[in-house]
Amino acid sequence: MKKRSFLITGMHCASCASNIARVLKRVPGVIDANVNYASEQASVECDINVSNDKLKDAVSSLGYAAHFEENAENVVEKEKKKELLELKEKVVISGFLSILLVLFSFPEIFSFVPQVLNSYFLLLILATPVQFWAGRSFYQATISSLKNRTAGMDTLIAIGTSAAYFYSLFVTFFPDVISQTGEMAGVYFDTASVIITLILLGRYLEAKAKAQTSSAIKKLLELSAKTARVVRNGSPRFAGEAGSEIDIPIDQVVAGDVLRVRPGEKIPVDGEIIEGDSSIDESMVTGESIPVEKKQGDQVIGSTINKSGSFLFKAEKVGKETLLSQIIEMVKSAQGSKAPIQRLADVISSYFVPIVIILSVITFIIWFDFGPAPSFIFALLNFIAVLIIACPCALGLATPTAIMVGTGKGAESGILIKDAQSLEIANKIKTVVFDKTGTLTLGQPVVTNFDLMEEIEKVLPKYTSSFILSLIYSLEKNSEHPLSLAVVEYAKNSKTLTVSDFKAIEGYGISGKVNNYSVVIGNKKLMEKVKIIKCAELDKKAQQYAQEGKSLAYVAINKKHVALLAIADTLKPTAKSTVEKLKLLGIEVFMITGDNQETAKAIASQAGITNVMAHVLPADKANKVKELKLKPTTYNLKPNLVAFVGDGINDAPALAISDVGIAMGTGTDVAIETASITILGRDLNKVVQAINLSKKTMFTIKSNLFFAFFYNMVLIPVAMGVLYPLTGLLLNPMLAAFAMAASSLSVVGNSLLLKRRSI
Repeated sequence: MKKRSFLITGMHCASCASNIARVLKRVPGVIDANVNYASEQASVECDINVSNDKLKDAVSSLGYAAHFEENAENVVEKEKKKELLELKEKVVISGFLSILLVLFSFPEIFSFVPQVLNSYFLLLILATPVQFWAGRSFYQATISSLKNRTAGMDTLIAIGTSAAYFYSLFVTFFPDVISQTGEMAGVYFDTASVIITLILLGRYLEAKAKAQTSSAIKKLLELSAKTARVVRNGSPRFAGEAGSEIDIPIDQVVAGDVLRVRPGEKIPVDGEIIEGDSSIDESMVTGESIPVEKKQGDQVIGSTINKSGSFLFKAEKVGKETLLSQIIEMVKSAQGSKAPIQRLADVISSYFVPIVIILSVITFIIWFDFGPAPSFIFALLNFIAVLIIACPCALGLATPTAIMVGTGKGAESGILIKDAQSLEIANKIKTVVFDKTGTLTLGQPVVTNFDLMEEIEKVLPKYTSSFILSLIYSLEKNSEHPLSLAVVEYAKNSKTLTVSDFKAIEGYGISGKVNNYSVVIGNKKLMEKVKIIKCAELDKKAQQYAQEGKSLAYVAINKKHVALLAIADTLKPTAKSTVEKLKLLGIEVFMITGDNQETAKAIASQAGITNVMAHVLPADKANKVKELKLKPTTYNLKPNLVAFVGDGINDAPALAISDVGIAMGTGTDVAIETASITILGRDLNKVVQAINLSKKTMFTIKSNLFFAFFYNMVLIPVAMGVLYPLTGLLLNPMLAAFAMAASSLSVVGNSLLLKRRSI
């Protein structure tokens, strides 16, 4: 089984997308197919042996084009620009001809027009290019649809305008035949031409508006570097002297190449620094404005900006493997996916066109049989009005345009949403479970407290706090224990003193001689084991720090306990504010960890979390999420929807089983791959923003759907003439065409407003 995504050009409405999906499903070996009108993207689940050519042929049978090329985005972009220019040309020319047709068709209104120009034959000459040149796409789509036993919006337009045109053509050549029936022998070339012009104008404006909804991907593509400076190192790929440098296009870089990055340049691909150091602006990925210091051995991300210093790095991930490429693919996938709420619109759209055709025929029959004279003219105009006013486009655009804008806004804010379903569900979340280490906390131990005994001068008469730190730093530098690394980082500006007799005591700590001082650093058991003289005030502080869940490092010099270091994995700066905001949204917050209850509660209380799940083994995290999904919450008596926020490999099962899995972008690839939403950087407030984005996107979708349903429910009966018996009002087909175009534009416009809303 294989899932393929590709772009489609030539679609004009939601019915086009439905028809293409229907035809794709008929291809042998295709299990399922979805086509998104707004993103112009198709997603097909099929057997491996289904060739791209078979899928392409199925799409082309309807008159559309499928694109599987490597540079499909560029090809489609060029085609869309070309199509937009052609559409603009048709709108201008047909608009000019339609204006002339209106002027020449109503001599009683426009008396300044010479009488000779009122000729039906002249009107025929003006209307024909509009009908068959400007309106050719309607006929092409209708013929293709009928071949595949489907019908779309183009079918309605082709039938409606053809009825007006061919009736007028008959009147032009055989006016007496119509007069003998008692009907008025008038022509409606202007009606057919104005309808086609207005619909083409609507499509032109809609295409321009739709281009704005997909701007997120364009912005991401613009971030990528275009060239890379490769160091020639004797590789057969590059001729010339080893050590010299050459600029090459980014698509020619391969894994293993050594690249030079100078100050102010974009880093071309992902890799590891092998020489030099610098500060790098990673705000494009993390959202954090402060440049990050990088040195040899550190990872760099493609398309981030080198602020200062020149360095060499080895390319590790190139092309589609780079982080930026993966982000782009994730955004594309989300914009092309369907939210569950869209299924209702899809079902209605699939029945919509046949129902409208039936209603238009019923309208014609009723007006022809029971309408006032000239009944045929009333029947014809109302028949055309019903066909033209009906608009499945607004229904089809309601969900995907909002999803495109929502996921695009998320990407710009550092929130990557993998599919539309996650975006829809997130606003219903009632419980959020945070993993502790690396998610709520920074994920690395740091020294939080450093205390010296009050009467230390009795032990070290000429002491200074910096000298004590130098003793500690010099000894700890010899240890590889994670807590030792935290101490070394804390005292990194201290002097390095001479160390001898270094000893690592497993499970206890370290000892040695530093500048002839006997130094012991370790846990309380080590102090007792080597019979260190206690310090009452430091023991009191140790009890306090232990209750706060901190690890302790006792420091003894010359057999006397003189200093205490408290070490902890500290909370992220935004953890507390995030929890507060979630509670204000009526969401219950849990913390899950493998730590003991005391340590877990200490960290949770700092974040403002009261629901703590401690002593949870990695394999049991998913089971805890399962239990929460079945358990009513404080705010919700029904089984609730649960979001899990994590970053590690051991979080993957819980991320997968939760209703919405949210991975921190600083976490492991496995966690990011499993989650349905990825937060770039360390800012936990983005979890709240993701939920708010979901709420605002869903509000936009619902308002779009309401408008689309309301429009059709109200205006189709009006077009049928229900107001005529009471008010004498009928809907002119030209006004119907204008209203149809306006409905689609209003839906797209409402979706675009989402860009301006804060999250």
